[in-house]
Amino acid sequence: MAASNKHNLQLDWGTIALYGVLVLFGWLTIYSAAFNPLMPSPFTFSEEYGKQLVWIGVCAFLIVVILYLDAEVFNKFAIYIYLFFVLLLMLVLVIGKEVNGAKAWFGIGDFGIQPSEFSKIGVGLFLSKFISGSGVQLKNLRTRIQAFAIIGLPAMLILLQPDVGSLLTFLAFILVMYREGMSGNVLIAGFASVVIGTLSIVIGAGRTTYPYFGEQSSIWTFLLSLLGLAILAFIFVRNFIVPRSRRMLYSVIVISLVLASSLAFSINYIVDNVLEKHHKERIYVMLSLPVEREDATYNSEMAKITVGSGGFLGRGFHQGPMTQNNYVPEQWTDFIFSAVAEEWGFVGSVLVILLFFALIYRLVALAERQRSQFSRVYGYCVAAIIFMHLLINIGMVLGLAPIIGIPLPFFSYGGSSLMAFTILLFIMIRLDAERLSIFR
Repeated sequence: MAASNKHNLQLDWGTIALYGVLVLFGWLTIYSAAFNPLMPSPFTFSEEYGKQLVWIGVCAFLIVVILYLDAEVFNKFAIYIYLFFVLLLMLVLVIGKEVNGAKAWFGIGDFGIQPSEFSKIGVGLFLSKFISGSGVQLKNLRTRIQAFAIIGLPAMLILLQPDVGSLLTFLAFILVMYREGMSGNVLIAGFASVVIGTLSIVIGAGRTTYPYFGEQSSIWTFLLSLLGLAILAFIFVRNFIVPRSRRMLYSVIVISLVLASSLAFSINYIVDNVLEKHHKERIYVMLSLPVEREDATYNSEMAKITVGSGGFLGRGFHQGPMTQNNYVPEQWTDFIFSAVAEEWGFVGSVLVILLFFALIYRLVALAERQRSQFSRVYGYCVAAIIFMHLLINIGMVLGLAPIIGIPLPFFSYGGSSLMAFTILLFIMIRLDAERLSIFR
């Protein structure tokens, strides 16, 4: 491929404009949510809004670098970028700084870098490289296993930190694989697994007593729940194996029972023995299960009250009483959408969501117009990751998802998140600038 003219790039300015609006709106919300009346200047670099301006400046520099690079660089070095971020995920387990029970950060003075945010870039590039390889078909079981291994290696390292929030966002890559030809049965299996996992937590499979059911009924509850899990497992196993005889049908039922019970017990083991106590409490709060600490529901309840405080049109910029009085702890990070809802109301909240969906729609459109499969797959990776963050973060604020530390792209305070999403997005914009090229 011939080198492109860096001074005559066909950049998608609509996507760039959406990025700029989201970053600006995000910074204004951080300024309001973290406002310190003793230091009102937005250039107070000891405050969160001042620090975020520094990160925005760093992102502007990164954008220039990305747009200057030849697009083929991202395809050629995909595996090395992937391995570099995997190495960082290993390194952070050894020398990382522990924050909120997770060893997920490299501490640099007052700043911190979270490699799990950047690892999505490596996975997106390497997965795109793998899927676009010659003769690769995701309908093939071996190919699917290899693709899941690419996703699973960094995901397992993130689980060891443990950072459940970042781990869940890796589910976005499964949507990408579905677009590239993977059977929809995998999505059915995934949905059934979520149902099984949720039921196993609610019922408490493998325990002596069960929430809501009492000690006397524990055995019958367990048997009944296991039967229900087996039925659910049978539904998705049946989609993979078409029984040709009664004997094979019985085998499928046995396999379903084994899968269901294994998943149920493993989920409970992970919740009880792997997750930190506060992560477990957050899951229990979402599922309305009893928790030991009375204040475990505080963040969730305050966030929902703050959202409701905004009404239809909102209280106005810097006028939200819940936001200005810091009722939601560190509202400028994971709960920043509640500040948007209070200050700009239902109308402003819908506008922000529409801006995100416009960006996602634009990314899908960019992906579909690529000649190179590598660029198309990567475009879907970026769109899926942003969608997953949006879904979980807003669901978390509204009490529809567990509080697991998922930043809202371009809005939440933090350099790692802003830089990672900026790099993700502008690599796609750079690839789109050479959309007529085919990368090998």
